[in-house]
Amino acid sequence: MTRESKSSAIDVFLEETRVFGPPEAFRQVANVRDENVYARARANPEAFWAEFASELEWVKKWDRVLEWNPPNAKWFVNGQINVSSNCVDRWAKTEARNRAAIIWEGEQGEERTLTYWDLYREVNRFASVLKKLGVCKGDRVAIYLPMIPEAAVAMLACARIGAIHSVVFGGFSAESLKSRIEDAQAKLLITADGGYRRGEVIPLKHDADYAVAHTPSIEHVIVVKRIGMPQRMKKGRDLWWHDLMREADARVEPEPMDSEDPLFILYTSGTTGKPKGIVHSTGGYLTGVYATTKWVFDLKPGDVYWCTADVGWITGHSYVVYGPLANGATILMYEGAPDWPERDRFWRLIEKYGVTIFYTAPTAIRAFMKWGIEWPKRCNLSSLRLLGSVGEPINPEAWMWYHTHIGGGKCPIVDTWWQTETGMILITPLPGLTKTKPGSVTKPFPGIEACLLNERGEQVERGGGYLAITKPWPAMLRGIYGDPERFQIQYWSMWKNIYFPGDGAKLDGDGDFWMLGRVDDVLNVAGHRIGTMEVESALVDHAMVAESAVVSRPHEIKGEALVAFVTLKEGNKSSESLARQLKDHVTQKIGAIARPDDIIFSVELPKTRSGKIMRRLLKDIAQGKVLGDTTTLADPEVVSRLKQQYEGKGE
Repeated sequence: MTRESKSSAIDVFLEETRVFGPPEAFRQVANVRDENVYARARANPEAFWAEFASELEWVKKWDRVLEWNPPNAKWFVNGQINVSSNCVDRWAKTEARNRAAIIWEGEQGEERTLTYWDLYREVNRFASVLKKLGVCKGDRVAIYLPMIPEAAVAMLACARIGAIHSVVFGGFSAESLKSRIEDAQAKLLITADGGYRRGEVIPLKHDADYAVAHTPSIEHVIVVKRIGMPQRMKKGRDLWWHDLMREADARVEPEPMDSEDPLFILYTSGTTGKPKGIVHSTGGYLTGVYATTKWVFDLKPGDVYWCTADVGWITGHSYVVYGPLANGATILMYEGAPDWPERDRFWRLIEKYGVTIFYTAPTAIRAFMKWGIEWPKRCNLSSLRLLGSVGEPINPEAWMWYHTHIGGGKCPIVDTWWQTETGMILITPLPGLTKTKPGSVTKPFPGIEACLLNERGEQVERGGGYLAITKPWPAMLRGIYGDPERFQIQYWSMWKNIYFPGDGAKLDGDGDFWMLGRVDDVLNVAGHRIGTMEVESALVDHAMVAESAVVSRPHEIKGEALVAFVTLKEGNKSSESLARQLKDHVTQKIGAIARPDDIIFSVELPKTRSGKIMRRLLKDIAQGKVLGDTTTLADPEVVSRLKQQYEGKGE
């Protein structure tokens, strides 16, 4: 067991000693290579963020950088700016107009490339469509599309005229779409006749019809023709995208938006309770995602940048659309699954388009590990120069696999921590500067103040505690739509004037952060508070294990006993003997206190459609409870199969 502060709120056990410095050739040309940026930002954070804001184009400059009345912040007060103009017009009016903005590939192999000039034309025309249909500044527009360029065009067109968009992930059910339209009282819905996922058609218009039948606020439904299947179109309400675009005006002046005007509402998928509509502003949000995209991903004009997230998630908003386009980047957008038609699809796309920056989720990396190294080995990945990780904490073995088999041992990895609510990356390596450690998100981005606290608000200098963000940041959420009381209770009630993201973390002797997962998932075993991430990392450290999720069940002596759900790498078979081996392996890596009482082998684990493991449902299974809501699950059948398996384990 490692040494830790007496005030630790969470016990920590694993210690990772491997360290990787930036390759010298990378460091020499990196956007950031001076350690002084941290001290400079700390000395005057407002001036630091104002520098980045000044790199954007403002209609009217701000009077004050920050007005902070906890928990409410105003950034770039009285400044006026348009996000669409900064992402499109500023590039279309320079020699960058012929640079590729979006390179798109559909799951069926179709290809499209939109230059910045193409994007400018499309965004203007669709902004004209929205205005002609009566959409005004402040109106809410719901977007329910597959990963096609029209999704980015729709978002940017809303931003151009000051409409507030609410993007709903195309994999969500009709019921989920209905609840989000209802909460935002959206005036217009943009959808498609369908999309593709693993060769299957996703019937988006069919689901949208159900949602709209129960949401009277919707006046019109615009439908993109993606798959060409016949659709029922309700006269006067349903309109084809391509028909409207033919009649659209070529130019719509961008609306001057107050820096604090809402840009979008994004509903967290949530595993319990009513989805929360997170509200993000205009000027502060754009400044935050612009700055972090430029520095964290070390963007250069010749890069081909690929973030694999869907635009339905905050990662898609911040690091597919707004951050990269505000930097004039060339982005790759792919519609489908990583294993269609074969498990090398991602690697073939990297080879085909010469991708240089690749940003994906740990859950995807663990799936790649499970499938085996023969798939990436088929492809030439030498164009890659930087890798990124986003979503759940990445365990050290997945980090090392990514580093070795995808990055060829030469690419820095930026393991990033942030949330829907934070809007932008808050804790991350800077790739030309930071010494990285497998599994650590390292240091807060310059200008961000983060620490660990215990329940009493005392600082934890080393060991485990609750992550706390102690100062405001530009892209921070501006509230929960229509529910200011929930905003206060959810994020600001743990300690006075300090944002609590709900995550546990640990600090090592170098002051580097290691995420331990949601505090709700911390286990209490024989008086020890154990983060699930550490036990899961110990299990995945075993050569046969691809992925694991650890939950608890009541135990009459220890209080809680650990139950580990384990997915094996392909070619390995489950057995009682392997279960004993895994229990012993955890004991060896962490100690007897963390030894799982039960090991349940599973072909797959229940995940949300964004790829996060739903530990709440696994806990329900382990505790024999009635299963909770499975509407946000990628495959609800996984849960019932696991439940049957657990109940029949005979222990």
